[in-house]
Amino acid sequence: MDIIKKDSEYIVNTYSRFPVCITSGKGALLYDDAGREYIDLGSGIAVNTFGAADGEWAAAVATQAAKLQHTSNLYYTEPCVKLAEMLCERTGMEKVFFSNSGAEANECAIKAARRYAFKKYGDESHSTIITFKNGFHGRTITTLAATGQDVFHTDFGPFTPGFVYADPNDPASIEKLAAEHGCAAIMFETIQGEGGVLELPEETVNAIRNTAKKYGLLIVIDEVQTGNGRTGKLFSYMHHGLEPDIVSTAKGLAGGLPLGATLFGKRTADVYTPGTHGSTFGGNPVCCAAAISVLSRITDDLLREIERKGEYIRGALEGSSGIKSVSGRGLMLGVECGRPASEVVTDCRARGVLALSAKTKVRLLPPYCITDEQLEKAISILKEVCAK
Repeated sequence: MDIIKKDSEYIVNTYSRFPVCITSGKGALLYDDAGREYIDLGSGIAVNTFGAADGEWAAAVATQAAKLQHTSNLYYTEPCVKLAEMLCERTGMEKVFFSNSGAEANECAIKAARRYAFKKYGDESHSTIITFKNGFHGRTITTLAATGQDVFHTDFGPFTPGFVYADPNDPASIEKLAAEHGCAAIMFETIQGEGGVLELPEETVNAIRNTAKKYGLLIVIDEVQTGNGRTGKLFSYMHHGLEPDIVSTAKGLAGGLPLGATLFGKRTADVYTPGTHGSTFGGNPVCCAAAISVLSRITDDLLREIERKGEYIRGALEGSSGIKSVSGRGLMLGVECGRPASEVVTDCRARGVLALSAKTKVRLLPPYCITDEQLEKAISILKEVCAK
């Protein structure tokens, strides 16, 4: 079958796909339909936590699928409850709602923040949510509205009202917006992934903390891409000592299966009551079994390895010919090159390395299982391509 031709014939044209058909893989190595090998520095956009065809993950999925693949949330299932317990014990949060994706996890967080404010004030006077320019929260109408990028605010209007955008490089803009609007929450990524792998300055993080306390706002942290060990902590907010009221996550949580989670702290744990939110597939036992396998292996030792590998990449690239800067943390890094990122990604692919881009940067999101030898080879190729 001519997969690329059939794709253009039958699949809606929403993706500018790379001209590669991946058929199999193992760990950090992927193979196309011509049998060519690639070193994977993308992990399916931070999804394949332990790489392709991880044995322990596959066994957990297969075992659960052979017992029960779905029930709906009309019934209890052990994997759902066990995963929720693990997440709460590892974070100090109190309750979890499961969905299918990062966008849904963020929708859940937004709804919860507004319901919390409605119950607190008795009306919709404090329904506005402060987000950040250059952030990204999903592709539904509401999460697009929450995304602080004008490029996403065309073609699909009217967008959900009630979002205002602070400047991540102007901490004072956060309190200014809180003073001007009746707000429910501040929602943000500590590292703006789709926005170019940009870490919020510590002054901005402190301004979020102080403004939330002064105005009684919820702190809502989008950990869809940064979560589940990606930055060297289980969740990236842990680098900053933040105490969130709501945390959303997805991507790497189930290691390749669709699963989103929204975690609630003390103030928000009981904001939802029966009938106020729901999901047919959320908490699916097979997806939760996969996530249990993933989460149980994100240990302190592994997190130190993620930090070590990230430091190796940064040290190898910073100051190299054709490389302007390296941003991010752990195994979530953005590389500003002298050449256009799209050209660098194309040339790397031609030499057997799969990388991504985010705005003007080459984005690196390798699986945690990538070996030192594989990493050194891939980064060496990236350096050579950037130096052209």
